[in-house]
Amino acid sequence: MKLYIIAGEKSGDIHGALLLKNLLRLMPGMEVAGLGGQGMHALCPGVEDWADEAAVIGVVEVLKKYGWFRRRFLSILERIRQDQPDCLVLIDYPGFNLRLAEKVRKCCPRTKIVYFISPQVWAWHRGRIPKMVRMLDLMMCIFPFEAPLFQEAGLRTEFVGHPLVDEVASIRKEGVRDPSLVGLFPGSRNREIDRHFPVFIEVVNRLSRERPELSFETAASTEALAERMRGMVRKAGMPPELFHIAVGKYHELMDRAAVGVVASGTATMEAALHRLPYMLVYKVPLLTYWMARMLIKIRFIGMVNILAQNPVVKELVQFDFTPDKVIDEIERLLVPENRDALLEEMKQASDKLGQGGAAEHAAQAVCRLLNEYSTF
Repeated sequence: MKLYIIAGEKSGDIHGALLLKNLLRLMPGMEVAGLGGQGMHALCPGVEDWADEAAVIGVVEVLKKYGWFRRRFLSILERIRQDQPDCLVLIDYPGFNLRLAEKVRKCCPRTKIVYFISPQVWAWHRGRIPKMVRMLDLMMCIFPFEAPLFQEAGLRTEFVGHPLVDEVASIRKEGVRDPSLVGLFPGSRNREIDRHFPVFIEVVNRLSRERPELSFETAASTEALAERMRGMVRKAGMPPELFHIAVGKYHELMDRAAVGVVASGTATMEAALHRLPYMLVYKVPLLTYWMARMLIKIRFIGMVNILAQNPVVKELVQFDFTPDKVIDEIERLLVPENRDALLEEMKQASDKLGQGGAAEHAAQAVCRLLNEYSTF
């Protein structure tokens, strides 16, 4: 049995590694190749680590690397065409993976194509669902409201639960919350740091004078990003002791902080599962923002709010992402009654993500599909 697997970002690599671990347990001897990150490569050397280069957000940023993406796309497509694998597993990363699925369906008609972590077409392009029905053999959803959309269109679909439920449950610590600590989470990419961190610096500058009992901490995903932040702090003339910058400890910070300021993305769901009261913030280039406004058809961008269908978590996006509004929400969430109310609503929303075991459920679904295929 030969399987190709494609993930294009760090989060996809984490979920892909867990999926591969379960697949190899259920189907020992499976040969695996593809594109992913460090985790998938460590399990299966045939999976190339490309995640750092491939993790690009926004129309403008993608266009700048168009030539590079085209070369990588044609290269992996040719490898798949030559190998004719039994299965292709695509993890998130829709701009690349949906195009790849379309091409593979034509050149490898016997290859079963599986999607794990559904593209969020329900948010920006429901018209693509019929096309996905023609391209895919199985969709594995991590949000409960996604499955009916694909099932009704005729695509074999399973809700497997969200992988973060297991991940956070395995590392979460209780009883360590510091009522005076503000956690700041600007994102894991250089461009996110450049757009978000200046606002964070201004927030810390002002609040440290107005509320000297508060402390402030951020967590960088790499030492290079931490040094980038330190340089911005020095340039702003801020005393370095006001703003502690740690490396690789953002889960720990989510357990310890009383309030969080969290950049939109996976981290917002992680914050909810860590039971951290937080606000969502985000800023992108203006062209990307206006194009997103035209495409996105939902009221909220934060998954807690989407699950609840209510503005549970404050969303400060683009022009609303200002030091004044961030400070106002920090002050509001430092009030115990407000924190407790938010935590209860967040729990009700995050409980909809399932009870754990997403990677195992996904691996079992893939195995069922391949076992059915192998009987013909």
